[in-house]
Amino acid sequence: MRRIVLKALALGLASAMGTLPAWSEAKPVELEFYYPVAVGGPITKIVDNDVARFEKANPDIKIKAIYAGSYQDAVAKALTAQKGGNPPQVAVLLSTDMFTLIDQDAIVPVDSFVKTDADKKWMGSFYDAFMQNSRTAGKTWGIPFQRSTIVMYYNKDMFKQAGLDPNHPPGTWDELVADAKKLTKRNADGQVTQWGLEIPSGGAYAYWMFQALTTPNKAILMNSAGNEVYFDKPAVIQALQFWRDLAYKYKVMPTGTIDWGTTPKDFLVGKTAIMWTTTGNLTNVRKNAKFDFGVAPMPKAQQGGSPTGGGNFYIFKDSTPEQQQAAFTFAKWMTSPENAAQWSIDTGYVAVTKPAWKTEKMEAYVKQVPQALVARDQLTVSVAEFSTHENQRVTKLLNDNLQAVVTNAKTPKQAMEDAQHAADRILRSYK
Repeated sequence: MRRIVLKALALGLASAMGTLPAWSEAKPVELEFYYPVAVGGPITKIVDNDVARFEKANPDIKIKAIYAGSYQDAVAKALTAQKGGNPPQVAVLLSTDMFTLIDQDAIVPVDSFVKTDADKKWMGSFYDAFMQNSRTAGKTWGIPFQRSTIVMYYNKDMFKQAGLDPNHPPGTWDELVADAKKLTKRNADGQVTQWGLEIPSGGAYAYWMFQALTTPNKAILMNSAGNEVYFDKPAVIQALQFWRDLAYKYKVMPTGTIDWGTTPKDFLVGKTAIMWTTTGNLTNVRKNAKFDFGVAPMPKAQQGGSPTGGGNFYIFKDSTPEQQQAAFTFAKWMTSPENAAQWSIDTGYVAVTKPAWKTEKMEAYVKQVPQALVARDQLTVSVAEFSTHENQRVTKLLNDNLQAVVTNAKTPKQAMEDAQHAADRILRSYK
């Protein structure tokens, strides 16, 4: 009885002093965080470490990281959980999932959490190229996190062997063809033993690699509202014709589809002298290449340029206000200059804010790895990754038609006209 009275007195005294004893503190806000683990490298260890550091700095928030497979798996899992009434509170999903998440009423705009001058300064620090896939209709829906562009990796040793300047990668489409011809090797039987170039066309990312051809050819594939596509424009068809010609006319690239996952492996084992892929592969190439390699921006047709890519943080609607605020705090912490810089160093993704590049650790890193600057500098001519309403359906029909061209089943003109007609039908209701 005496213990109960003493406890009550202690609570009353603590309340009067504006404090509460440890045993009466509120429970930490708990978040489920969906993360697409299938992005390459020892990524779960990095995420686990970041979560642990965040929780130490923010003891009132507890985060349960749930590794959800590929990006496609992650968004499917998040939307299924939402329909079941148990969505995550925060997730890293593709920036291109923005329209899908809005249409499903799954997420909330970030703007309402940006209140202080420090918040506004942080929000204004992201590269505009990354924000193009993060906002629509005057609202910001995603926070750029692990973002990328497409860059060109090339084997400098193979360039030397072919009599090419290892410090002068191809800067135009004409130079790309000329260099790739010199870099393609055949044996006495005419079989290719070394390809000049590989551009992935298989799987889910054919559309993205296609933008590395359409952007330099001054062609945009969709509008910012996500309800119109421009597949059948002459510059788009011309870009697709060039992609096909690399294999069938110039014979510097394998015919048929080239798998996304095997392209870096082919590059590392010497099956191809040049590859186009995400800057997110930089750390993988750095650690595993047994040769001197370079990184260069996309070769020009009419201009330079590449699509951005990668994932954003999203805050889910079916959460408590406290959980949403905690999710915002977590995303802001993960994208602070020091943490964004470290994430870029650990993974190869592009540090998403300008202040991150001015940190001591990033300045030291780029002195050691100047290849990292290529993706950052390319942001000035980068465009939004392809994204529309009904994004998975529209992207699939585009991919299917691109793959029909690289397998020689359709002409570029027919494929793009077919894709345009099908996309127009899907997007009609969003106009």
